[in-house]
Amino acid sequence: MLKAVGSNRIVNGGQLKYAAKNRNIVCAQCLAVMQKENFAAFDAQVATINKAFVAFKGYYGDKQPLKKLFWICTNRNDVYEDNWAKDHIYNVNGKKWINAKPNELLRLTPERTLQSLCTIIKPDNQYPGIPSYIPSPNYGNKWGRHANYIEINPRTIAKYDNGRVTEGLLNAMKIMLALPTSPNSFANCIVLSQLYPSLHGDGTVYADSLYCANLHSGISQTLTCDGLYGKMGADEQVKAFNDMAHLLGFKTAFRMPLASNQLKIQGQPFNWYEHEKAYIDACIWGIELGFDSIYFDSGKHVVDPSGYMGSGDTPNKEQMAYITYQIRKKTGRDDISFIGEKCDSRIEFKQAGYTAGTDWGRADDFESVRWEAQNQKWMREYAAGPEVSNDNDTGSSKFGTQRRLNRINNCLFGYDYKEDKLPSYMQLTDIIPLSPYTNTHEQMLHAKEMQGSDAWTECERHYDGVFDSDNTSNCYTTDVYHIFENVIRYRG
Repeated sequence: MLKAVGSNRIVNGGQLKYAAKNRNIVCAQCLAVMQKENFAAFDAQVATINKAFVAFKGYYGDKQPLKKLFWICTNRNDVYEDNWAKDHIYNVNGKKWINAKPNELLRLTPERTLQSLCTIIKPDNQYPGIPSYIPSPNYGNKWGRHANYIEINPRTIAKYDNGRVTEGLLNAMKIMLALPTSPNSFANCIVLSQLYPSLHGDGTVYADSLYCANLHSGISQTLTCDGLYGKMGADEQVKAFNDMAHLLGFKTAFRMPLASNQLKIQGQPFNWYEHEKAYIDACIWGIELGFDSIYFDSGKHVVDPSGYMGSGDTPNKEQMAYITYQIRKKTGRDDISFIGEKCDSRIEFKQAGYTAGTDWGRADDFESVRWEAQNQKWMREYAAGPEVSNDNDTGSSKFGTQRRLNRINNCLFGYDYKEDKLPSYMQLTDIIPLSPYTNTHEQMLHAKEMQGSDAWTECERHYDGVFDSDNTSNCYTTDVYHIFENVIRYRG
């Protein structure tokens, strides 16, 4: 029996039984190609029909997408060690990442990226290779309560070419090589600012902000690679990203808005009364693509309506609790972490199903962070923790490098016992600083770069211009590495 994904159409015994709610779709064309010798044509027709529906009913892509990606790029299965990667390895007690400038990393080919990955992860005295089975690192079901969350904006690292903004996933895989991996005791989690398409202009320099999502409309074109079209599905590209992150020892997450006016369903207006299930299904699809966590933008407002609330209404606490329960239930995963933006230490946020809250406690004050860790130690399923910076970071001069280093140190060391550690949140710029001509918040709002940015609409110049490449910035990143090194050595 074959079932067309995303509907109730069943192929059985050479006939097509159509039981979808919308019975006005004519299937005569499908019936005409039902003969065995024409099965390929029929399969293509079913796939075309499925695209017209909410099609997120599970991951049906290649079970080894990293191997598939490597084969597409090289036409071979054998992986070789990368000598450049070997010369740039940062090794702390067997935990490894690559110490290299971001513009070097972004110019790596996919082949070099995967060979660098395999060079890092291979056991001593063994040949490099991509494992057939890649599980998510096991930090227990409550790992999200202690994790360090690091958000990457795909626009920051994407390929810019003639108005197109693409390859965010491939370039995130490259830049991920230079991020400190997880200690033994708690996870570092990579958070993608975008998974689903923007409401307008997705995949172009004219796309609107990332504080919105067009659900059940595929994967954002900002993430996918035009050169892989017809060779590797968008879902497989996402799964390959997650598999690489897991091999490097990271957990992964994606951002999801909660405010109703910042959401659409296949381009149509969203409301929480009619589209709750569609929202849950979109979250489930992300988890089935290999993500371990979801960051809920405006998460605070399910309990606390004070302050800026975005555009439109958000679910209430009871509805949010139902949403998080359904995601865990339908994915069969009790280890999913749900992050609530700006959620504090109130028990109501735990009751809503959250695992971690952000921007709680004074991150500049070590004793304040340590006090919060002691104060919340009784709550083992949820905690609110400090942040180095968030998506509203404007890169202002008052938030200088020494202050960032101090906040990172306090976030990672502000506790007496590692089982009491609070979750922390930071941006890519807190590890690899952005150019002074751009900042995190502007990139969240606009794909078309700001401040004389026309020079950045070509990918090569973008790679050189988006990150700060002077010696001061390189020294700062080295200082960040030292902090993570100390965590691995003495707290990991």
